[in-house]
Amino acid sequence: MRVTIGLAQMYPKLGDVAHNLALHLQYAQRAREQGVDLLVFPELSLTGYQVQDLVPEVALRPLAADPVFCQLLEASRELDIVVGFVHQDRRSRFTIANAYLSAGELLHLHHKLYLPTYAMFDESRYFAQGNSVRAFDTRFGRLGMLICEDFWHVSPPYLLWLDGADILILNSASPSRGLNAGDRLLGARWVELVNQAYGSMFTAYILHCNRVGYEDGKNFWGGSSVVDPDGEFMTSGLYFDESLIVQTIDLNQLHRTRARLPLLRDERPGLVRRELGRILSESLG
Repeated sequence: MRVTIGLAQMYPKLGDVAHNLALHLQYAQRAREQGVDLLVFPELSLTGYQVQDLVPEVALRPLAADPVFCQLLEASRELDIVVGFVHQDRRSRFTIANAYLSAGELLHLHHKLYLPTYAMFDESRYFAQGNSVRAFDTRFGRLGMLICEDFWHVSPPYLLWLDGADILILNSASPSRGLNAGDRLLGARWVELVNQAYGSMFTAYILHCNRVGYEDGKNFWGGSSVVDPDGEFMTSGLYFDESLIVQTIDLNQLHRTRARLPLLRDERPGLVRRELGRILSESLG
């Protein structure tokens, strides 16, 4: 089965949900015209990244009654869409979230698990942590979603892999950091190496969409990519420019790779559970 992926490497306008919604709908139209089946937007694509004190003003609920999400849900009748936004729950707790929309419905909601609060980042001051990571079924098979820092910890992608995800969707608002390493920034090089490592370790497809543009002195580097189950880039390396990146993947590659390299077959989650229990017990003792 072949699936055509679109990565909307966009430049959202900070705090302007109406403007960003219009951009989303434009990207969705372009993606439909290019035969895209699944369109992925960056982290906080509907709001911009440095929302800070604007959080209560830009927060959304992924419901058909919401004036923003009703339009996105309608757009999802022709292609599946992953959007990033600030989620306000019924008790007015705010989280960084991804929504997977398909056939006019909300199929899955993921809340960011790890909130970087170091160096230039201050997320835990404004957002609550997510407390769940799980795979979900789509018309393309079983998928999992993670947001930026979630992917830099090995446990969330590992759990999604065990939970049946064959495609891991990662979106981010990753700013440029470090000096150039050849033709790449050091931060970009590190992210790309992690993406390749997880593709090969979990014998899964890795879809990474990162934003571009400037906010509060930060420059976001883009570099959105698709990694195959052998850990090889299918597309990568478009830095700093807005673009709709389109790549078709072949899900039969999962079978070919896992027949040659049966890491999933030989994985021992019972061993992991037992040893984690021991480590936690000893650390508390």
